[in-house]
Amino acid sequence: MNSCYSRDELLSLGFRGLGDDIRLSRKASVYGADKITIGSHVRIDDFCVLSAGKGGIVFGDYIHLAVYSSIIGAGAVTLEDFVNISARVGIYSSNDDYSGSAMTNPMVPSQYTNVQIADILICRHSIIGCGSIILPGVTVGEGVAIGALSLVKHDCIAFGMYSGVPARRLRERKKDFCELESRFRSELNRQCQQG
Repeated sequence: MNSCYSRDELLSLGFRGLGDDIRLSRKASVYGADKITIGSHVRIDDFCVLSAGKGGIVFGDYIHLAVYSSIIGAGAVTLEDFVNISARVGIYSSNDDYSGSAMTNPMVPSQYTNVQIADILICRHSIIGCGSIILPGVTVGEGVAIGALSLVKHDCIAFGMYSGVPARRLRERKKDFCELESRFRSELNRQCQQG
């Protein structure tokens, strides 16, 4: 048996939208597939959890979600093209109130909780390092690199390298990948015209 779902199997799961060349591990867990759109050339590894709430989850093209990573919550989560999510990353578009002024956990009726719900946007060419956490309401700008084991609670400005708890901007990131993307897309266009 193949370790990834076939195209027909993916269609039967009821996703909102599917591109081409999707490699979704049979060992990943998917909840709310009807609220999840997966672009083309996307790989989602073993033991990942996709749990889409009202806002849904949108994957662009050329994305990798490594083992044990999760995208969970009621808010919208968007991963733009060429995003790389390393192992054991947690992306949360909703979060309990830890202050003690409300009850916590999804089994408690909402009138007794104070869940924060806010959309997350991870922009093109961003990479999130192993074990990092992205909290509700964060925008990770284009080309941002987040170091391993970081806690991202605030927006990250484009082309920065961030790390720490909480994550802080350390320095500017090179932009060579922008030129490489242009060459890559030119090659794809050339192949399409020839084929």
